[in-house]
Parts: sequence; C-alpha cells; structure tokens
Amino acid sequence: MTPGPTEVPAAVRDRMAEPTANPDIESSFLECYRSVTDAVETIALTGADGDPTHPDASRDVVVLGGEGILGLEAAVASLVEPGDRVLCLSNGLYGDGFADFVADYGGEPVTCEVPWRETLDADTVRAMLEDADEPFDLATMVHCETPTGTLNDLEPILDVLEAFDVCSVVDAVSSLGGTPVPTDSIDVCLGASQKCFSAPPGLTTCAISDRAWDRIDAVENRSYYLDLEAWRTVVDDEWFPYTHLSANVAGLETALELLLEEGLGSVFDRHERVAARCRDRATDLGLETFPADEADCSPTVTALEVDGRAAELQQAVLAEHDIVLATGLGDLADDVLRIGHMGHNARDDRVDRTMDALADVL
Repeated sequence: MTPGPTEVPAAVRDRMAEPTANPDIESSFLECYRSVTDAVETIALTGADGDPTHPDASRDVVVLGGEGILGLEAAVASLVEPGDRVLCLSNGLYGDGFADFVADYGGEPVTCEVPWRETLDADTVRAMLEDADEPFDLATMVHCETPTGTLNDLEPILDVLEAFDVCSVVDAVSSLGGTPVPTDSIDVCLGASQKCFSAPPGLTTCAISDRAWDRIDAVENRSYYLDLEAWRTVVDDEWFPYTHLSANVAGLETALELLLEEGLGSVFDRHERVAARCRDRATDLGLETFPADEADCSPTVTALEVDGRAAELQQAVLAEHDIVLATGLGDLADDVLRIGHMGHNARDDRVDRTMDALADVL
C-alpha cells in the first residue's frame, strides 16, 4: 500500500509471463505499443466526468523504457539549452528536483517556491512572470507531490503560463490514471507505469503537444537515450531508438485495458471515495494529514504526520500485518507516514485492512 510501486493485478502479471514479440523485428509489438499510446492519450485527456476534456484535443504519446523519473530528465534534456531561463514551480521534493535537472543541462532555473504544506498559486506565478527582467522559456511543476500527498490545482497556473507563451512540463507521475489531469493545457505531461496504472516499474509515458515538439526539434540534445525527438515518428517509421521492454509494454497494455473497461469516470470516483475513507479513518485515530488544508490532499496518496515515528510504524505494520507502507522522503523521512491508495489499491477493503493494521500498532 505504498504510493508506487503499487500492487500489480494478476491479469497484468499473467500477461507479462506470456511469450513476447521481438520489439525490433515483429510487427505485433508495434501494434501493442500503438495500443498503449492510444490508451494513455485517452486517459490523459479525460475529465472528471469520464468524457474528454476537449473533444478536439490531442497529444502525441511516447513510451520510454525506464522508471518514471526518466521522463522528468528526458523532458529537461530535450527542451532546455544552455542559458535558457526556466521557471521551476515547487512545493515539494520533486518540484525542487526539476530545478536540479535544469541546472545539470545548463539552463538557468528560477524557483517559485511555496511551503510544502501549501499548493502552488497562480497569482504568485503571474507576479513572477510580470516582474521578470527577462522572459522564461519553460516552466516545470508537479501535479501530485507524492512525498507530502499534496495535489496542486494546475489549471489556473497553466492559463497564466499560456498568457505569457511559456511552455509547460508537468510531472503527473502519481496522478495520471487516478484523477483528472489538465493535459489539454500541458505541453509535456509525464506519467509512469508503476503508479495509478498498476503495472510494474519500468516505463515512462510522455504526452507531448505540437508546441513542445517544435521546441524539441530546435534544441540540440546532448544525450541519446534521453532525446525525445527520436520518438516522434517511431510508429510511422516502424523503428525504435533502442530495444524496447516488450514484456513491460505488454503488461502496461493489459493494465490500461482494465482502467478503460471500468470507465475512467468510475475510476476517478473510486479514488476520491477511497481517499476520503482513508482520511476519515486517520482522523478517528487522532492523525492529521500533512497538507495544511485537507482539500489539498491527493486522491491517490495520504501523508500523515507522525513526528519521529514513521520508520517505527512502517516496520511494525509490515512485521505484524504483512502490509507495506512508505515513510516520508528527505527532511520528512521519519515524520510522515504515507499510504498509497492508487490504481489497483484504491479499494475500500484494502484501505480498511491497512487502517485496521495501523490502529493496532498505534
């Protein structure tokens, strides 16, 4: 019950155990890959009601071989040239991490920082853009800050960035597939197989706009493996830059089929309901969520304040109840206990079993 990697359904495990096509030679792999990209596009562009956010919207989707953080670095490597000014919006560890990547690739990161208990604010972003001596080429941000269980309301911020013609990169790794993501307003929207999709770690998804492709084409990337440009035409060219992870792609296809068969409106509702149940149970135990306002909590993960006790509780729940939870990260390593209720784990019975176990060890 961690906020990724999540429990993998039996159907996904069975699919990965089947013989797989040679991804460099056999056309059946290309068909599987195309099925995955089509499904990711559908999920990325679906609103809370289960319908497309904008029926005419579209995004090119590419699926890279590598854990989700590959997408964050690949986006920066493909979009940032030395000297580019990048506005890095941050209210958590992964928001800060974007700034590190920008610096690594020669860009000039300017961080718009918000306390970790709060969410990103569109007015603050607008003020920074208006007061800037020079324009920004790009902005990075995180939808769900997994270490603190915080969900940022990105639509007002994306509207501001659009008004200033700033290209946007969003880490939606722990939200995509569990809650609506405003992908139709995002230039590069990043996801991963091991979170709400409930497939094993190993694949990164990137939904890319035409504006982002134009920028990618213009940037001289200094990496081969991290270069998104080579992936734009892989389906048309029937050629991949490297041998793909064929079993992982097949497993992800089945995982996405399970989501779409349930219906995305139902999936999103399930995550909201189970998250509320988890937090109600936590309140009964006298525990508080880390975000200052519970309305800012993500429907995919709950972060609870347990000052100095996270590791102790994590180990006790595992030893006594065979349930895996996560502690915080960085400075919050022992002060936050995290319960993932995303993807296959967003079920009432799973949350109840977890909270019963936590109640017992407390």
